[in-house]
Amino acid sequence: MRVVIDISEKLKKVEPSATVEVVTLARKLEEKGYDVISFGIGEPDFHTPRKIIEWAYEAMKEGYTHYTPPAGLKETREAIAEKYREENNVDATWENVIITPSKFGIFTAMASVLNPGDEVLIPNPGWVSYCQMAKLLDAKPIGYSVSIRDRAINEEEIKEKITNKTKMIVINSPSNPLGTVFSIEDMKFIRDIAQDKNLIVLSDEIYEKIIYEGRFISPASFEGMLERTIIVNGFSKMYAMTGWRIGYIIAPKTLTKEMTKFQSHTLTCAPAFAQVAVAKALRDDETQEEVKKMIEEYSRRRELVYNELKKIELFEAYKPKGTFYVFPKYNYPMKSSDFARMILEKKHVVVTPGSAFGSLGEGHVRISFATSRENIKKGMERIRELVEEL
Repeated sequence: MRVVIDISEKLKKVEPSATVEVVTLARKLEEKGYDVISFGIGEPDFHTPRKIIEWAYEAMKEGYTHYTPPAGLKETREAIAEKYREENNVDATWENVIITPSKFGIFTAMASVLNPGDEVLIPNPGWVSYCQMAKLLDAKPIGYSVSIRDRAINEEEIKEKITNKTKMIVINSPSNPLGTVFSIEDMKFIRDIAQDKNLIVLSDEIYEKIIYEGRFISPASFEGMLERTIIVNGFSKMYAMTGWRIGYIIAPKTLTKEMTKFQSHTLTCAPAFAQVAVAKALRDDETQEEVKKMIEEYSRRRELVYNELKKIELFEAYKPKGTFYVFPKYNYPMKSSDFARMILEKKHVVVTPGSAFGSLGEGHVRISFATSRENIKKGMERIRELVEEL
């Protein structure tokens, strides 16, 4: 007897990840023996710093293999609060912090404050999961444009899009996929509009240290803004710890109590041994030097991929100010999903279609340069060959 399972209406609203889809197709080609070069997924090619691995191993041997409190170990929460006080001028204490995978942290933040019908302003182009998470909560995502130019945002556009149903604005600086770094003027506008319209600011700060031009500013660093800002950050990108699934939320204390309740019924807690390791990493000078070396290498790769793109007439290139992505526009009459598939099938190079990042991403592809310079040269040469064939 065939069983038919009725999928929930909420899940039917959610679209699959285009990034994961293109990576899945690439793996199928690799299984067939093709040499595939990936500029697709946003994952560092570096290994986690060895001292972090050793600290985690020692923690396991010491018995940190059990549940922790839902919000995390106090010593880890203290280390994160200390980092934000000293580096980012955010007056946080351990009680403002919850340890959680950063992606789950974004969903936790939204689930804790959004009600069905609430509107949330989301960057366009921007990380696709913001929209999908809002849809899962029956909230309404409203896109606002983000630029790589001197000003990341259009103030008048945002003012026009705020209604009496708008409850949250999501910002991501440095941004995925553009590499935009919000300026002090951008952040002051976010502060002013949030205070004036009583909005919650969800600040995705996962690429905080990967900056080449400008400087990182957290909206929570402004006076009075920690009380209406939810910061989500983590260790995946900067510490090459994507598989560890460890990150954190910094939020008003009244809200962290409610978020802890949500986490206790879902994730339960983050891995204990990983919490011990990252607490030590935050305070270890040698580990911080390794992070700096990774960023220096990303900077060299940024120059390389930009120079390679300039050689291809089809592309309109620019240098990202942060992250390890470049988001060039291409001048060819084809949807970005088809263009990305063509590059993969004909030249075995993975790029992510711009349409995966919102309506304003169409006509672009995202290229991740979190891979070796050798792969960058080889992959860009293949793309150039394809363009010449076109």
